[in-house]
Amino acid sequence: MSETGVTPSESTLIPGFILHLDNFDGPFDLLLQLISRHKMDVTEVALSVVTDEFIAHIRSMDGGWKLETATEFLVVAATLLDLKAARLLPSGEIEDEEDLALLEARDLLFARLLQYRAYKEIASTFQEWISEEERRFPRLVAMEPDFAALLPEVLIGVGVERFATLAQRALTPKSPPVFSVSHLHAPLVSVKEEAVRVVAILRQARTTTFRHLITDAENTLVVVARFLALLELYKEGVLLFEQLSALGELHIRWTGSDEGEIWVTDEFDAVYVPEDEQESGTQVIQMEELKGELKYE
Repeated sequence: MSETGVTPSESTLIPGFILHLDNFDGPFDLLLQLISRHKMDVTEVALSVVTDEFIAHIRSMDGGWKLETATEFLVVAATLLDLKAARLLPSGEIEDEEDLALLEARDLLFARLLQYRAYKEIASTFQEWISEEERRFPRLVAMEPDFAALLPEVLIGVGVERFATLAQRALTPKSPPVFSVSHLHAPLVSVKEEAVRVVAILRQARTTTFRHLITDAENTLVVVARFLALLELYKEGVLLFEQLSALGELHIRWTGSDEGEIWVTDEFDAVYVPEDEQESGTQVIQMEELKGELKYE
């Protein structure tokens, strides 16, 4: 029994740490409870004696110093020391702002002590739960065959009318799809005809660019035909090419006459087969017959 009239209980903060002071004899946790409940003034506690007894308690332990226990004691002892220093301030009217700040710090330290005690209590509760759950082991067995074979009920939110609509759609014969192949057979372009257009443009402009020549081209085949026409005209010596840089703009300058007909071969407009194939009945294959084999971008 302590001199305060309170029966000491088993310590939970620092187990086994019993204090023997002039005005208190009991567990360290009980001392903290009395101070927090204002049943004991912290100024009446000799903190130096508390520290000495704690060091003696640590030395008497079998495992020696424990960092966790020492840290907990230092936190509580520092809080008590600050709280005691704040309580020793003179009472009455406070004119100094520093004294007022110290009193506010005292209340803050007291609240910190209460908070620390609450954390320790909930930590003890958690430890009890952990110890209790460690003794429980789940059943590691397979599900019984009767339950393993069960399947959940199929729930379909579809009415009879919806089912009839789906059945009609599934059973209705479908017409075969029709694919257009018109884009695979582009109309043929005559190189000779495009050469006539190129000559007319160059005679009028005298100098132009290849980009300008193909501005009105309807498709890639027209671009290719006009380029082949330029090569044929270059072979005839009626125009010159100028390109200032690699892959740069291609300039074309007309050097031929302003009148008269310019001859351009029609070898690109028809393909002939060997004579032995012609004798077997094969005629001249025009480009129109080969258009299905060409691929244009």
